Order: sequence, then structure tokens, then C-alpha cells
Amino acid sequence: MRVLVTGATGYIGGRLAPRLVEAGHVVRVLVRDADRVRGRAWADRVEIAEGDVLEPATLEAALQGVDAAYYLIHSMSHASDFAEVDRTAAENFARAAKAAGVKHVIYLGGLQPEGQSTSLHLSSRAEVGRILRESLPATEFQAGPVIGSGSASFEMVRYLTERLPVMVAPRWILNPVSPIGARDVL
Repeated sequence: MRVLVTGATGYIGGRLAPRLVEAGHVVRVLVRDADRVRGRAWADRVEIAEGDVLEPATLEAALQGVDAAYYLIHSMSHASDFAEVDRTAAENFARAAKAAGVKHVIYLGGLQPEGQSTSLHLSSRAEVGRILRESLPATEFQAGPVIGSGSASFEMVRYLTERLPVMVAPRWILNPVSPIGARDVL
């Protein structure tokens, strides 16, 4: 099976690509800058496609002959238009994947708490999942903070605990979360 991994320079994508290769799949990674992947230990075992989900013309070649695709792209920007960027990216990808005949998309989104309002970032991730599911056969996994050595959540907590023996936090920080281990996600 030929599998495309988007977000291959990210935390999960960079760990997923070599696992898929080891499982016997032909793996293609979609990256904006091929140089960011070439130094990885697994780079010579994958096909590298340069492209950008915000530039639809770059997606056709990346999706050519792909059976399944992992959509691991999230706008982590604090800019006010990040939700529009996520929406446009998902729509471009869904349209191109459908045109290329991709049979299934796997999306890693954010855990959506029931009966509670969510942040704009979580709402945007839910919208991306909806766009993909309405366009193609898709499986959406929803995860809370992904914890593992090197993950943003893990490194932030480690940084704080190494530097602050005691920390006074505002009341709003007492939100329950459901973290998941990186190995479990993979």
C-alpha cells in the first residue's frame, strides 16, 4: 500500500513515517521543504514530495497513486486567521485527495469535550475533521495533549519544573485534560 504522510516534519508524523515503512508500506511524505526531512534517519526509505496544502497545484503529484493518507497538519499559529488557514488547507487537501482517488484519510484531531465550549484551536480541529469526513472516507482520532519525550507538552512541563520549585497559577489553569502517550497515538 502506498501511504502519504502529511506533517512528516512534526512530532507525530516524524515518528509515524518510519513505523509505516517498517510495516511494509511504501511511504511518501508531503513537506514544504524537503531539506527538513533529508537529515532524518529514515529519509532514504521514503518518497519525498514537496508541496503545500495551501497551494492546491502542488498536491496533485504528491497524491498520485496514494491509497491512504495521514492528515497530521494543524495550524499552530496565534494569528487571528488560523482557523481560516486550517479550513482552506483541509478543503484543498480533501479536494485533491478525492480527485487522486485516495481511498481513506486518517486524521489526528483534538479531543472535543462534551457539553462544554471549546477553544478556537479545538473548534478548528473539529472543523477540519468534519471537512475531511464529508469529502472522503476518513477516520478521525481525537486526542488530548500528546505526551512523550520531545513533545511540546512534555518539554513545557519539564522546562517549568526544572526552573520553578513552586508556581502560583491562575484559577483558569485548573482545566481537566486527558493526555495520551505518544506511543499510544502511534
